[in-house]
Amino acid sequence: MIPFARLALAACVSLAALGSPVLAQTYSDKPVTIVLPFPPGGATDTTARLMEAGMAKALGQQVLVDNKPGATGAIGATQVAQSAPDGYTMMVASLGTFATNPYLQRDLAYDPMEDFDLLTVAVRTPNVLVAGKQDPSSTVGELVERMKADPSAVTFASSGTGSSDHLTAALFMQAVGAEGVHVPYKGGSAAQTDLLGGHVDVSFQNLGAILNYVKAGDLKALAVTSEERNPLLPDVPTLKELGYPAVVVNSWQGVAAPKGLPADVKTKLSAAIQASLKEPAAVSKFNELGFEVVANSSDEFTAYLGQEMARWKGVIEKGGITAE
Repeated sequence: MIPFARLALAACVSLAALGSPVLAQTYSDKPVTIVLPFPPGGATDTTARLMEAGMAKALGQQVLVDNKPGATGAIGATQVAQSAPDGYTMMVASLGTFATNPYLQRDLAYDPMEDFDLLTVAVRTPNVLVAGKQDPSSTVGELVERMKADPSAVTFASSGTGSSDHLTAALFMQAVGAEGVHVPYKGGSAAQTDLLGGHVDVSFQNLGAILNYVKAGDLKALAVTSEERNPLLPDVPTLKELGYPAVVVNSWQGVAAPKGLPADVKTKLSAAIQASLKEPAAVSKFNELGFEVVANSSDEFTAYLGQEMARWKGVIEKGGITAE
């Protein structure tokens, strides 16, 4: 027979295991939600949906994508910041949500540096200065001449105040010493629709978002914001080579979770994110769409975000830009 003391000890160990949340649950044992603070169809949405399958495979769990648009990503970002730091809620968001909202929205309910565990910059892409096919400008020089002749002559569409395309336009205006009219939309898809329809003149759009339209002749690509010419548009000059070296800009998508992830959860979630971004099929698709996979570390993302916040703060202050 088993001595009574040993039976009692075994019973105590079993009860302790049942009562301990650490031992009773192992990450991940339920679906993970990726909150997207923008409408479907834009670069943020594309990035998350390309990550979705790879993450599900790595975690062995369903991964759900939940669009929560509004206020240049602030609504969705606030929801994530206020969620439990348990690894089951995360966010994919753009430069605007992370780097410019703090300088544009007075009552912002989150702090990008303090309220998130910054996990990685997933991908980046240059912006392309595109004009509608009906627009009279076929070169950057012609566009700048029109702007200098009449500050109200050229309308710049963007996916929202403080977005990458808006701030790139503001930086461009500062660099060329001329003004245009900013027309913000609720997301990149809406801006592209009106650009194609001739309701606005030009826009700085992510390369992948407008590539097919440029190839089909529906939009004219005047310049790219990359350091060097992009192989997908080899005949399109960079703004740097046209004499505007300050306008070297990458639009990027970052991944974050609520601040305070347990170390083991952060490690496993980060590994799943990295795996999803580095899958050959995903890399090929990202490249096809004009994205470069970055997939850097948490520390590298944190340092990069600090640099981006400082840069765009200067552009916002110089331009007197405020949230509309």
